[in-house]
Amino acid sequence: MSDTPNCPKCNSEYAYLDRELFTCPECNHEWTQAESDAAEPKQKIFKDANGNTLSDGDTVTVIKDLKVKGSSLVVKVGTKVKNIKLIDGDHDIDCKIKGIGSMQLKTIFVKKVKD
Repeated sequence: MSDTPNCPKCNSEYAYLDRELFTCPECNHEWTQAESDAAEPKQKIFKDANGNTLSDGDTVTVIKDLKVKGSSLVVKVGTKVKNIKLIDGDHDIDCKIKGIGSMQLKTIFVKKVKD
């Protein structure tokens, strides 16, 4: 097994180290170890309104009345949302709320429930 990273441009697994540069034989892209380290994806940390770290499957409560866009429904303060899924985007939480259905929420409007 080689610990040489895949090419960041074309994701080729045939990259090799040539002196101080990694080189890709398929697209001729060259990069340094520092660039390779910086290119590694960082996992986003999601935090609730109180600064607690959230993860998939957590239970949260809504801390503010939220109007549902395109509807006359409102998600009331204190609504408990179970089994959340964290996603990238403007709205960070994908969930299902009883009586409303599938929704996306922002992490700034929820707080984590301690089990």
